[in-house]
Amino acid sequence: MTGSHEETVILALNSGSSSLKLALYSFQNDKVEKLVWGEAEEIGSKNAKFWLRGKNAEIACNGTHPFADDAEAAHYLIGRVRSSSLPAPRAVGHRIVHGGPALREHQLITPQVLAQLTDATAFAPVHLPPALEVVRRAMATFPNVPHIACFDTAFHRTMPQYAARLPFGPEFFQAGLQRYGFHGLSCESVVRALAAALPPQTVIAHLGNGCSITAIENGKSIETTMGMTPTGGVMMGTRSGNLDPGVLLNLLRRGYDQEQIDSLVNHNSGLSGVSGAGSDMRRLLELREQSASARLAIEMFCYQVRKAIGAMAAVLGGMAMLVFTGGIGEHSSTVRVEICAGLQHLGVLLNDAANEGNAANVALSTGKCDVRIIPADEDLEIALHSRRLISSSQN
Repeated sequence: MTGSHEETVILALNSGSSSLKLALYSFQNDKVEKLVWGEAEEIGSKNAKFWLRGKNAEIACNGTHPFADDAEAAHYLIGRVRSSSLPAPRAVGHRIVHGGPALREHQLITPQVLAQLTDATAFAPVHLPPALEVVRRAMATFPNVPHIACFDTAFHRTMPQYAARLPFGPEFFQAGLQRYGFHGLSCESVVRALAAALPPQTVIAHLGNGCSITAIENGKSIETTMGMTPTGGVMMGTRSGNLDPGVLLNLLRRGYDQEQIDSLVNHNSGLSGVSGAGSDMRRLLELREQSASARLAIEMFCYQVRKAIGAMAAVLGGMAMLVFTGGIGEHSSTVRVEICAGLQHLGVLLNDAANEGNAANVALSTGKCDVRIIPADEDLEIALHSRRLISSSQN
């Protein structure tokens, strides 16, 4: 990789629970260009695979590789990028799902911040350990450039305390037991994409393997379905969503230990648990005519999302726009139809042809609520925050 003094190049690393996305951006003369992008998927399984695309044909590749963890996937993908003629990054930005109570702002990763993140792993035990391994591997690969932590919880720090507080005494709140909210980078990308077209009462439905519904008032988060951890909220691909606390107490009395409960609520619930056929919505839609379990899983999912959207509209005192984003939200016209079928009282009317074609605007003109499909662009948000922070640190 070669350096350049005429542009600012940012590497964005987006670590998930079983995937890793990579993107390299060039900022020059107030213009941004994506130089390369790619992903390693199904990390930790025998089906692990990767792909890279870019402006230069030399970078394009795809294949399978037995990645043991996110750090190994990061090392492999970064190695591919470094061996190309692409410019070296001036900074590396990292998606960090949870920073705990002490870290709620996007910021430079210092030794102190890294120690605080290590202490915060109890808040997101599924996501944070692999993300920190990616950070350490990237810092070893690029030791002389700043590394930036971009928190999914940062966008939701504007929630009022009556929404963020759990119904316990103050000592629990002070210890960090509170509602944080997640998918913040996704929400930020939607707000940025809409810009001046963002109404004061907007609901964002991020629907993917992880799902959350967020109420946006004048560009700020005031409520969201996920709580202290990314396990809460509506049911998801493999996560349970909200549960009666008595369910967990009952499982403990039955002899379930901490690891078994963690496995159940994070890896063996949701669409996968109900259907018995995995968490891929496309597959479940194919199966639903002959599988009652797949049909029930889809019905439960759409019902819970519809109910959450209605709750967010109540929080906002109305809903001027509903935004679908995330893999399911952006690509499943059938799921959007079933979610919106019970929202006519809120002015939600879908244009069938536009919805079937995954158009940017899928609302009927006779409806009172705008309905949009906006692709989530978390990687660009990471790059933008990273560029801003290194610029401010140099001034």
